[in-house]
Amino acid sequence: MKRMRARRRAIKGLYAITPDELDTVRLLQQAEQALLGGAAILQYRNKLADTVLQREQALALRDLTRSFGVTFIVNDDVQLALHVSADGVHLGADDGDIAAAREVLGRDKLVGASCYNRASLAVEAVRQGADYVAFGAFFPSSVKPGAVTAEISLLENARRALQVPIVAIGGITVANGKQLVVAGADALAVISALWQAADITQAAKDFSQLFEQGNPA
Repeated sequence: MKRMRARRRAIKGLYAITPDELDTVRLLQQAEQALLGGAAILQYRNKLADTVLQREQALALRDLTRSFGVTFIVNDDVQLALHVSADGVHLGADDGDIAAAREVLGRDKLVGASCYNRASLAVEAVRQGADYVAFGAFFPSSVKPGAVTAEISLLENARRALQVPIVAIGGITVANGKQLVVAGADALAVISALWQAADITQAAKDFSQLFEQGNPA
């Protein structure tokens, strides 16, 4: 029970997913601005970087998030998460088995799973040991323009059925994010609306404020 409560605390609020930035100095500057604004989780995702650069950036972000006391997740790559002592890994449908990731990372690390618009995937992911699940895209996304769409009612149903944190993703902005929190999202995963903001710190504050009155679940 204590472990479950800790997991719920670890995935709550603004879930910032890094942009495809090849300049490590710039990436760290942007990440620090987001953390100063209150981002509660930082996921390292960089589809353009090679293996060497991924390790460099992930290690640097691990140090940065540790200094802020923020949860650090690595996207897709279990071995990279292990190498940099990340707090966990996030897996898509084609990124490997949840149980296998748990075997590598150990029971004290987070394993999250993308479940797209399918409640059945979430139920199975939790059965396999996922610590949190993510649904989306709830709105059109410039990062993944071809992503499947999810209805907001999915969050409401999942909140009643699941006992793990729920992350919403896909085209989320400050303007449309509150309805997702009200519907049951514990965290909002954001890329474009955060990193493309004129003031990243202020954008992070604005997203974080969406959780001030909390999720009734």
